[in-house]
Amino acid sequence: MGSLVPLEVSILEAALELRRRGVVEAHGFLLAKEMREEHRARRLTAYGTLYKALERLERAGYLESRWEDPMVAASDGRPRRRFYRVTLAGEGAYAQATTTETESSLPRSAAILPS
Repeated sequence: MGSLVPLEVSILEAALELRRRGVVEAHGFLLAKEMREEHRARRLTAYGTLYKALERLERAGYLESRWEDPMVAASDGRPRRRFYRVTLAGEGAYAQATTTETESSLPRSAAILPS
């Protein structure tokens, strides 16, 4: 996969922030909620967009997913959820994307250290 688009960076960031707070895996709605709260939903235009991005991230190996036990969903009276978690490759892709983003936002002279 090439470079990440902003929505994909936001998804990885939300998943990593949730993990930092003890939520190892999250379903799409929880990721969207985290993104909305942290980023004011600038990059999320529709849930269909979110799920397509989740699928791309999983195909690239940046996320892993599993389906919830159907009995848990049935006992709650709702459809099953798919839970996502960031892989080591996803952590690396996020770090690279945010480093590249930070470097590209610096003025050229700021990137050069004095000798």
